[in-house]
Amino acid sequence: MTDIETTSLHSPWFSAAVAVLPVAAALLLGQWATFPNLAPWYAGLAKPVFNPPDWIFGPVWTALYALMAYAVWRILRLPETTPGRGIALALFFGQLALNALWSWFFFGWHSPIAGLLNIVPQWLLVLTTIEAFRRLDRTAAICLVPLAVWVAFASLLNFAIWRLNG
Repeated sequence: MTDIETTSLHSPWFSAAVAVLPVAAALLLGQWATFPNLAPWYAGLAKPVFNPPDWIFGPVWTALYALMAYAVWRILRLPETTPGRGIALALFFGQLALNALWSWFFFGWHSPIAGLLNIVPQWLLVLTTIEAFRRLDRTAAICLVPLAVWVAFASLLNFAIWRLNG
C-alpha cells in the first residue's frame, strides 16, 4: 500500500464515512420496513398505556443514530493496533445490524414475537458494546447509554404489544 492509500484510509473523512454510512443505512432500512406498516397494521394494534405518541419515535431515533455515529467514529479514529478495537467495532456493527433487522421482524413481518426475539439479544449486545467502548473511550461509551435505555424501554413496549395482541 502506498503512503497516499494509507493516509486516505486513516483520514478523518474516511473514518466519518465508515461511521456515518452504515448508521444511515440502518436508519433507512428500518424506515423502509416501518413506514408502510404504520397504518393500518401498527395503528390497529392494542398498545399499553405507556406507549409514547407516534411522533416521538422519529426525533428519538434520529438523536440515537447521531450518537451512535459519533461514538463509533471515536473508536474508528483509534489506531488499528489498539487492543480491543476490533472486537468493539464488531460488537457495534452487530448491534446495528440487529437494530435494522428489528424493524423488518416487527413491522415488515407484522410479528411482535419476532421483534421480541430480536430486541432482547440486541439490548444485550448494546450493553456489551458499551462495555467494550468504555475500555477504549469513555465518551464513546457514554454516547451509547441513551441507546441502551431506549432499547430497554422498547423491549418492554415490544413485550407488552405482543402480550396484548398475541
